[in-house]
Amino acid sequence: MSGLLGPAEIRDLAARLGIRPTKKLGQNFVIDGGTVRKIVRVAGLRPDDVVIEVGPGLGSLTLALLPEARGVTAVEIDPVLAGQLPLTVAEHAPELADRLSVVHADALRVAPGDLPGDPPTALVANLPYNVAVPVVLHLLQTLSSLRTVLVMVQAEVADRLAATPGSRVYGVPSVKAAWYADVRRAGPVGRTVFWPAPNVDSGLVAMTRREPPTTGVSREDVFAAVDAAFAQRRKTLRAALASWAGSPAAAERALRAAGIDPSRRGEQLTVEDFARIAENRP
Repeated sequence: MSGLLGPAEIRDLAARLGIRPTKKLGQNFVIDGGTVRKIVRVAGLRPDDVVIEVGPGLGSLTLALLPEARGVTAVEIDPVLAGQLPLTVAEHAPELADRLSVVHADALRVAPGDLPGDPPTALVANLPYNVAVPVVLHLLQTLSSLRTVLVMVQAEVADRLAATPGSRVYGVPSVKAAWYADVRRAGPVGRTVFWPAPNVDSGLVAMTRREPPTTGVSREDVFAAVDAAFAQRRKTLRAALASWAGSPAAAERALRAAGIDPSRRGEQLTVEDFARIAENRP
């Protein structure tokens, strides 16, 4: 990883491009080489992996990923950054330039047909805080080829994604992520590794793809039950699911048919529980 960008190089490159990190795009560039190396190490990439990186920014993580994978597809919404990334790689790691593909697009709208080459097997990214959960869920849904995920996100978001039933922060992101994968916290990240330094700590979240729960209804049906259950967290499931089921009595019948006590709350249920509830919707 000798081609990694140092903090001064990152700032100089940004100045040359007229780039100032924006809150609108959630841009906080990683400037610490140790953190970049840690992300790549924790990601556990295989030599035949094809990585999709969302929001590569100025390329510090991209340069660390290229030696470890067969290819890296970088999805960047900023046209200036998307145009610069191949030039940065050509300058700092010319022998790896043929492994990089850059897609100028919004990751929330990316479909498999938008990506060149072989389907990605791993998502590794420093995700913008404001879209982290939607991006992860969208890519897990859209790219069935993804085998593993390692993302750096706001610490609070990391806690929510990796939370288990009964946890205070267990909620919609926790359940929906569990539909696709086994999820765990993979380490803390301090504020000083970013430029500009954010006002919050960050964390790594690792995911390993697994089969979704066996159910006779669609993912959309299950997620509708999840959304309804957590829309009114303080209510019992009988009350929270009343609109979803048609009435409190109908919600109670669906819950009892699923083997769930109607007086429980959504934060106590697994994704498998929600699948059973959805199957018994009137």
